[in-house]
Amino acid sequence: MNIGEIAKRAGVSRSTVSYALSGKRPVSAVTARRINEVIAELGYRPNASARALAEGRTRTLGLVIPPASRRLTTAQLGFVASVVEAAATHDLDVLLSPSGGDHDRSFERMVTGRRVDGAILMEILLDDPRVARLAQSALPFVTIGHVEHPGASWWVDVDYAALIRRCVAHLADLGHRHVVLINRSAELVAAGYGPAVRSTDAFLAAVEECGLTGHVVCCTDEPAAGLSCFAEIRTEWPEVTAAVTINEAALPGLERGLRRAGLDVPRDFSITGVIADRLAEDFHPPLTAADVPAEEMARLAVELLVERIADPAVTPRHALLKPAISLRSSTGASLRPHV
Repeated sequence: MNIGEIAKRAGVSRSTVSYALSGKRPVSAVTARRINEVIAELGYRPNASARALAEGRTRTLGLVIPPASRRLTTAQLGFVASVVEAAATHDLDVLLSPSGGDHDRSFERMVTGRRVDGAILMEILLDDPRVARLAQSALPFVTIGHVEHPGASWWVDVDYAALIRRCVAHLADLGHRHVVLINRSAELVAAGYGPAVRSTDAFLAAVEECGLTGHVVCCTDEPAAGLSCFAEIRTEWPEVTAAVTINEAALPGLERGLRRAGLDVPRDFSITGVIADRLAEDFHPPLTAADVPAEEMARLAVELLVERIADPAVTPRHALLKPAISLRSSTGASLRPHV
């Protein structure tokens, strides 16, 4: 069943049916009622392409991901899946677009090519040229993370600074006096990756406030790096009894490093951080952590973007999430005498 047959049965033109469905032009109440009666009788549903054409939209959202040359972490892939699921509840598709380096042309085609109705950006830098480019364009967008001076932008983020402070305070309350932050890679920190920079600043401030000795180490996003990173910590700072981390991909390596060192968690060493709940549960023993609410962040990002697409003049909004720390089994009292 198509628009032509509906028009024929209703005794109107095809364009009148199209206007009635899209609302682009007014149609008399009598005509609209007759068209709706025919549609109900025939059980007609316009396909997505026809509806998008009538609305002047693609019904597709762009999701800007890190470069394809950089393997996405399990957490990042989970977020991509959550965005796709959230978009589907709005009857929207998702177009993945890598950015950075050789992929800038792909990003530019998405911005200028009218392929999507709006975009969601992942992995935001404090000074992010992609955000600046989109701000100059007419394409609505929402960021996961926020630049240093977000101004009137739309974004969703986790309050890494507040959560890292809570993690350090938790370890201090347990009697730990020498702690380390296991951060993301040195490249990301140097590039100004928001969570990595904010976590470093918050960690250093928190250890000073709590009267602790703190160290910061960068770690590539992979298990093997986690293993070598923990070996480095044991060599450089053997007095360290606890770690805070935001590096989810390195967790399996950290776990192996603890086992190789013959350390029991949490009797000999405590570990906490800001980590997705599923990965925290997979750690052995389950990780005390502020659980990153990836599904909620994806849902909020899609909802904000849909709102912005529907009304470009609406007041900008954002969401800064502060999930509670879930006390599991990876943190315990320090048994070492204070020195």
